Amino acid sequence: MLDGTSPGINAVTTDSGNTDIGQSAEERLKARESFFRLMSHEIRTPLNGVMGMLSLLSRSSLTPDQKSYIATAQESGEHLLTLVNDFLDYARIDAGKIELETTEVHLEPLLQGVAELLSPRAHMNGIEIAWALDPRLEFIVADEGRIRQILFNLAGNALKFTKKGGVLIQVTLTGDSQIRFAVRDTGPGIAEEARTRIFEEFGQVDPSHATLYGGAGLGLVVVKKLVEAMNGTVTLDSELGAGSMFSVQFRAPYGVRAKKPLPRPLHEVTLVSHNSILADSARSHLSTFDGGLRAVSALDGLDVRDSLVLYDRAACKGPMPAPSRHGLILLAPEERSEIDSWREQGWAGYLIKPLRRGSLIERLDALCDIRSERPAAVPHDERIASETAQDKVVLLVEDNPVNALLAQILLQREGCRVERAASGEEALDIIQTRAFDLIFMDLGLPGLDGIGTTRALRASGCKTPVIALTANAYEEDRRACMAAGMDDFLTKPIEIAALRSRLAAWTRKPPEARSA
Repeated sequence: MLDGTSPGINAVTTDSGNTDIGQSAEERLKARESFFRLMSHEIRTPLNGVMGMLSLLSRSSLTPDQKSYIATAQESGEHLLTLVNDFLDYARIDAGKIELETTEVHLEPLLQGVAELLSPRAHMNGIEIAWALDPRLEFIVADEGRIRQILFNLAGNALKFTKKGGVLIQVTLTGDSQIRFAVRDTGPGIAEEARTRIFEEFGQVDPSHATLYGGAGLGLVVVKKLVEAMNGTVTLDSELGAGSMFSVQFRAPYGVRAKKPLPRPLHEVTLVSHNSILADSARSHLSTFDGGLRAVSALDGLDVRDSLVLYDRAACKGPMPAPSRHGLILLAPEERSEIDSWREQGWAGYLIKPLRRGSLIERLDALCDIRSERPAAVPHDERIASETAQDKVVLLVEDNPVNALLAQILLQREGCRVERAASGEEALDIIQTRAFDLIFMDLGLPGLDGIGTTRALRASGCKTPVIALTANAYEEDRRACMAAGMDDFLTKPIEIAALRSRLAAWTRKPPEARSA
């Protein structure tokens, strides 16, 4: 039973001047809000074209020098996008109020989604990003969009400065029944004199701070304001040379899950890796099950006959050990082309990083059934599928020709057959003549916009899943899309991992599971 807090929307006014706002002031706030939304759309739209085309180019045949140039351009684009997001978020929050929409937030898919969206950036830099969830927690009642924004800001910031090791996103239930979200990294740490100013507005006006700690420092200010709107606190623990941990703590109703011991003949899981972040994540995923995790840096002299071995190839150097029917290779999604080779060598299978708790347990179940001589079933993981939506027919509703070309190429690479409509009216006409498996809908269309087009589709009885594909990146935009009848929300610039995830999710759902 929860503590009686009801889901809903609460408006929290920030301290930005006179709180007794009259009619004209309210109109100015609305105009300012519209301006920031327009700026977000106008800036992110060309950025999507630039970064998307760079991503496509990076996957073509290039010389080592050319790959280096592309990587530098991509890094600069990511940095520019972070600055734009931080500035616009700060300006909107500073304009007046933060709306909190409280719903049940299921924590495992939230953490998994954040980690997987950031994983390409982590793996490109040779580090890991992973997540760990308190085994007692199933869900909390809070604003999922704001929590996601906080985690993206904190984890994205940590990735910028972590050159080895990685970043761990954690959720725990404290001794006094508060919810704690923490982002821990193995980066260089933050000097004591900088810690006192890091959450202050314009605390990085000093150019040396911006150089050392990245950007204008507005991302952490946004985090602090969001956390305070949730009646919570944000703290920093850091040690030079040992990394940092940002913690967000607040009270919220929560639901618990029961511990489910897994009877099995294997006594433990052995992880072979130098990476402590990966080990902490795997240990957390296995914490509700009997047995345990043993993390080692090498297998030399160890008896692993009764152990499931997880071998992290990225973190371990030197020759591979002999293949084992209880041995799994841990790979990044970008290494999916190597999977067949590992199977041919005799390894039982693979798992993709960041590790998913469900996939790890599923694989554990299969490999522990020593009575069966059948090959272990491979857990579904769309991150390594060569084509996530083979022969699915997709309608792309997008007026911008550059973004339309980019989206069409990305969708076709996932096996889709794509038809494009350049306006809402054109989309409605096309849908009357043929069936589609999925619709990607831009919001800023000429004439009838994406929201209006979706409403018209639903009013006509169309049940095809509709996914917003938009440069309107605010939580209010997500809510408006869901209210209009859309099924999901994807922001520009397009992340390939996010696109794959949406394709896999919505092209596999039965029609009765889709929204009307």
